[in-house]
Amino acid sequence: MASPPAAKRVTDEVSGWLRVFDDGSVDRTWTGPSEALPLLSSVPAHSSPVDGLSLVDLPGFPTLRFYLPSPPLLNPPILLHFHGGGFCISNFSWLMYHQFYSRLARSLPCIVVSVDLPLAPEHRLPAAYHAAFQALLRIRDASPLLSSLADLTRVFLIGDSSGANIVHELAAMVGRAEENEPGFWGPVKVSGGVAIHPGFVRSTRSASETHLEWQTPFLTLDMLDKFLELGLPEGQGKDHPYTCPMGVAAPPMEELKMPPLMVVVAEKDLVRDTEMEYCEAMKKAGKEVEVFFQTDVGHSFYLNKFAVDGDEITGKRTEELILAIKDFVDRH
Repeated sequence: MASPPAAKRVTDEVSGWLRVFDDGSVDRTWTGPSEALPLLSSVPAHSSPVDGLSLVDLPGFPTLRFYLPSPPLLNPPILLHFHGGGFCISNFSWLMYHQFYSRLARSLPCIVVSVDLPLAPEHRLPAAYHAAFQALLRIRDASPLLSSLADLTRVFLIGDSSGANIVHELAAMVGRAEENEPGFWGPVKVSGGVAIHPGFVRSTRSASETHLEWQTPFLTLDMLDKFLELGLPEGQGKDHPYTCPMGVAAPPMEELKMPPLMVVVAEKDLVRDTEMEYCEAMKKAGKEVEVFFQTDVGHSFYLNKFAVDGDEITGKRTEELILAIKDFVDRH
């Protein structure tokens, strides 16, 4: 009689979010408070407008979701969006992202294109960066169709948390491709980037990381440490250029060809200090970087729809953030 298969053993865990097993499989079933489940629900695509927007998915690698205002706009910019989640969790269709980026699409107004990113540890970095580069290539290759819908000379990269790390890395990749092969991007021009609460860190704790009262369901020290351990290339630590682009191991910032950037920093973000260090290093290297600093809020606060709708400060700061993004896009 055959023996029953041995039970899988958990080798790593991020409380509430993720369990890694000894066979390499990963369970991302949410096990935290049930009140958060609606934020993690997927919003389906719909070709018929709802609240002034159609959601159209373009299958392939990576899958792209287009937020198309209705009626169509005249030459709107494109915001190419990369979701957060420490490179290990989240989905581009989750309500927490949908509710914010649909507001952006209506408020700017613009076309938002959200990218379905591969997740670690099954797909460690640089997999997400390669997918982001491929997403921009898909927009370039679809330019004959998209040129009738949007202004392809005004494409903006935007991302939150680890998605903001992608904004930096992709912007640098875009510049290198153009330098190596002028005209590589055809009619597409990346006119700017918006990095919201980027996950820039060092191996040593910053002062802001010691404020344990600033931990939220969107970022705890345990999440920060374990997600990056699972997301970075095998054997690499937080001083890797992907998470510390201002460090000695990273390419000199002076050599990067970068578009104008706006970096959004929250007062009560655990990684606030290293975000500010990144901004100062970029400015010192001669890059055009604006800092939009918000008080009284923490990491990715605007993704919590319940707080946005029910808490006065969160709602006000979210509206201020949308207006700041609109102002940056309008000026570039």
